[in-house]
Amino acid sequence: MSQPVPDDLIDLLERPIFASLGTIRPDASPQVNPMWFDYDGQTLRFTHTTKRAKYRNLQLNPAMSLLVTDPDDPNRYLEVRGRLIEAVPDPDGAYYVHLGQRYGNPDQQPPPDAPDRVILVMSIEKTSRH
Repeated sequence: MSQPVPDDLIDLLERPIFASLGTIRPDASPQVNPMWFDYDGQTLRFTHTTKRAKYRNLQLNPAMSLLVTDPDDPNRYLEVRGRLIEAVPDPDGAYYVHLGQRYGNPDQQPPPDAPDRVILVMSIEKTSRH
């Protein structure tokens, strides 16, 4: 069952803030990387490729955690825990372009690895905050 995002922290998901996405490697150690993301009111979405470790991690264990820290107040944060619920092919890199524009590059172009691109869709199952 999903847990709603606290109203007073939704802005952290709506603003173009880099966030740290954690997955679990095959050896059970964590992998955490900064990521662009978007929030559609129910799920979180990321652009990625099928050729990288994070994608392989999620194929073995769909558990994910996203930490967003308010750049204006580092003591204010939201952690979202959930699972990979879908990997949508994005062979033209259109979602990469969308996120690049969301994060401030109006001239964002598709990346060279566009044929390997997917949109990772994360459920929101639990949140913690400060």
